[in-house]
Amino acid sequence: MAAAGGPVPTCVLGIDLGTTSVKAALMTGTERGLALAQSCSRETQAYSDSPGAAPQGMEQDVQKIIRALNECLAALPQQQLQQVTHIGISGQMHGVVFWKSDKGCKWSESGTGPAFEADKVSHLVTWQDGRCSPTFLTSLPLPQSHVSLATGLGCATVFWYSRNSPDFLKAYDAAGTIQDYVVAMLCDLKKPLMSVQNAASWGYFNCRNKSWNTDILKKSGFPVHLLPEVRDPGSIAGRTTCAWHGIPQGAKVGIALGDFQCSVYSCLTERTDAVLNISTSAQLTITMPLGFQPPEAPDPSSTVTYFPYFNGDYLAVAASLNGGNVLATFVGMVAQWAQELGFQVQESAIYPRIIQAALAQKHSKLSVHPTIFGERHLPELLASVSSIGASELSLGHVTRALCRGLVENLCSMFPVQHLQQLGVSRILGSGSALARNEVLRQEVERIFPFPVVYGKDVDSAVGAAMVMFHSK
Repeated sequence: MAAAGGPVPTCVLGIDLGTTSVKAALMTGTERGLALAQSCSRETQAYSDSPGAAPQGMEQDVQKIIRALNECLAALPQQQLQQVTHIGISGQMHGVVFWKSDKGCKWSESGTGPAFEADKVSHLVTWQDGRCSPTFLTSLPLPQSHVSLATGLGCATVFWYSRNSPDFLKAYDAAGTIQDYVVAMLCDLKKPLMSVQNAASWGYFNCRNKSWNTDILKKSGFPVHLLPEVRDPGSIAGRTTCAWHGIPQGAKVGIALGDFQCSVYSCLTERTDAVLNISTSAQLTITMPLGFQPPEAPDPSSTVTYFPYFNGDYLAVAASLNGGNVLATFVGMVAQWAQELGFQVQESAIYPRIIQAALAQKHSKLSVHPTIFGERHLPELLASVSSIGASELSLGHVTRALCRGLVENLCSMFPVQHLQQLGVSRILGSGSALARNEVLRQEVERIFPFPVVYGKDVDSAVGAAMVMFHSK
């Protein structure tokens, strides 16, 4: 904290509106940068049935998300919230929510000062939404963008509504991601603002000239009036028009950011660092060299995608759908086999035992290709096991081969040679699956010829706060 008589440290609030939970991080400025003062997270439990969206629909109740956000902020220390000067907000990209610009929320007095609740707002159609079938997607015009069109992308969902439920759209005059909605409510924006990061993730956005494919969209009857104005990430969207849970009126609010970019920003310190995150799924990320521009058109078979980052930079990302979820499925299978044999074993008891067994087996010829969830570039690619020898059927051998297969799969998507060409000098390892599994860490160190540093975990709320601190 500041010395007596010295300036009060800047307080920055970072918020992340995630798929399952909302997180708020209160950061204070020190001589050495930002330090985390307090954080709080709440599960949203916002998944909701969507009768009009076909069985593949995936929607969340925005009122529940905002309720979780209010609970988070109410749990943070009032005294520090009163010192907040800047708010950074990130959240799930790709998804879309619609609202009525002058009636999107209701402000009321809460125990910790004024707060808003969602009002004339649709459900959030999340990035996991599956209503746009391959047939429907092929009926849409080709975007002028480096991002392939897919179900769950904001513009694809808007197209779906305009063709299947046009009356639904008539009730609204604004649209954005869930984080864009929160920024618009805090700053009372008449027209929503969106960062290049979120716009790129919606599809039909050209990152080179930073504009929507308006002509292409208009010709196909897309309601272009719903598209937000786009600005650079790191810019200020506006100021709070009301005190909010004790945060003073007039606090600067940054334009909403992508959760992925913020999570990388929270731990990436050098351009030569690569970030390897293995939690439910897995990602390997590096900043591209200065001046890099993504290709004009997407390559659907490419294993690497490019995300707009900050200051005109791009992240190259190998995003695998197979990570800790594969290990969890394996543990579930072992538990089920035990149950079928008449034994009751808790899954939580299996994890440490299979890891101990695998630590005893340094080598295994057994080869596991663990893509049980497919991959975006090869959706039909399922898992396989080969080189099965009679002497390598122990739980330790199989677990060791499974962990190796997970890392090898990621390495096949972003080969070592490519990383070396891009100048990678070390890997920052993060994520719950890496943290709790020593075998996985051993395999990362065996397969990648770079020093690996663990311990600095990725955190989108912290990243959003850091962006605001540095953009002042």
